[in-house]
Amino acid sequence: MEIQAFFIVLLVVLLILRFLKQLWSNRHYPPGPLQLPLIGGMWRIGVKPRDDTLIKLAKQYGNIYTIWLGHVPFVVLSGFQAVKEALIDHSEELDERPETPFFIDIAQGKGIVLSNGHTWRQQRRFGVVSMRKLGLGKKDMEHQIAEEAHQLMEVFARSKGQPLDPSMPITNSVSNVICAVAFGHRFPLEDERFQKLMKAIEIFLKFLGSILHVLYEMFPWLMKRVPGPHKKALSCLEMVRSFAKEEIEKHKENMSLHEPQDFIDFYLLQMEKSKNIPESTYDEENLIQCISELFVAGSDTTTVSLKWALLLLASHPDIQDKVHKEIEDVIGSAHSISYQDKKKLPYTNAVIHEMQRFKYAFLFGVNRQCTKDVKIHGFLIPKGTGIFPDLRSVLLDPTQWDTPAEFNPNHFLDKNGQFVYREEYLPFGAGARICLGMQLAKIEIFIFLTSLLRTFSFQLPEGVKELNQEPLLGATTHPHPYKLCAIPRGNANL
Repeated sequence: MEIQAFFIVLLVVLLILRFLKQLWSNRHYPPGPLQLPLIGGMWRIGVKPRDDTLIKLAKQYGNIYTIWLGHVPFVVLSGFQAVKEALIDHSEELDERPETPFFIDIAQGKGIVLSNGHTWRQQRRFGVVSMRKLGLGKKDMEHQIAEEAHQLMEVFARSKGQPLDPSMPITNSVSNVICAVAFGHRFPLEDERFQKLMKAIEIFLKFLGSILHVLYEMFPWLMKRVPGPHKKALSCLEMVRSFAKEEIEKHKENMSLHEPQDFIDFYLLQMEKSKNIPESTYDEENLIQCISELFVAGSDTTTVSLKWALLLLASHPDIQDKVHKEIEDVIGSAHSISYQDKKKLPYTNAVIHEMQRFKYAFLFGVNRQCTKDVKIHGFLIPKGTGIFPDLRSVLLDPTQWDTPAEFNPNHFLDKNGQFVYREEYLPFGAGARICLGMQLAKIEIFIFLTSLLRTFSFQLPEGVKELNQEPLLGATTHPHPYKLCAIPRGNANL
């Protein structure tokens, strides 16, 4: 018994010494929650994190702090100054994504969002060029978006002012813009295959950022061997990939390579041109990943923004009425709405910016990784360290915004009522990894929202005093399901 007790004590002492050695070797990282064995600092995040969890940690540990994901460090940047210094001043040193177990499994280093190095540079450059060729910023693209906005207005009109849940119609219309870009055609609302695709994306995004996702990153060897929601998320992503493969095969059969009409056409043409270039990354696996990313990232974030916009405007009828009056006074009801009109609609433009600031679509932002040792906010961050730029904390930074916790369009207006752009407005990120679909999202949100507000007055259903403004957390932050009434205005022309 004495020998057993001795070995138990010895084991405990060795574990304590190992733990202290680990703390000592990691002392150069910014401060943060105590790094415990196995779980690291995740005990401070909890099983159900809130949208302000990281902001609260910054109040305790400072605007740059470290959270250990098991034995892997992630440096969190909080507030405008820290995020600006990292993403803008050190853009090149932070232009990689961390290669974590889950993201390796779902992307294999392919595509644009999760790739690095030569693959990322080549795929992103192609993405930028092809989006431009497809008409981004030109009348053709605006016309497609306006058509989808009209389809959405027809769905709302059919409700005849009765309470309706706008979620599915908005999702369908926004996703069809991505379909037009990627596939060259749209899907009707009742298309069963398309609805399954939308549901798969929703399930996958709910899993991202959840505690089970974190456990997958910490214990991949275990999670791959047990059942659970992570298996469902992976199967949902595979469904999106299968959808992309089917569309690619259809494009190959039609062989419209000499007159490319959409992203797949342009990519297949590029594959043909590059087939004898050894360093080319243009292949079908990269194409499938790019299309999956277009859908998962491109459709959901814009959908989230529009759902929050209608909720906020129905909850603030005075702001909604001012937007409608400005649209009527400047554009009227006869002319079609163009993205260029935003320059003539300062209040409307301010409301859209404020909506995206106040109800940021992501939980925190997309993480980065240091390509070399880099000094940020006085701390030397080692090469290979994961970086979390908390964009939510920038958009709610009390040192930059007068009333960060309120929906206040005056944040983007000067004393003369003119629109003022703010460098603290970073919902799309900044630097080398700034969102590829930023311009498309801006055009979509402006044309959809102004078209809807010119045609309808959005009101709370009878007997409903207020709508729940707490977000549902996942990779993106949807509002709780809600209903509102789309009341046609007197001059509505559908």
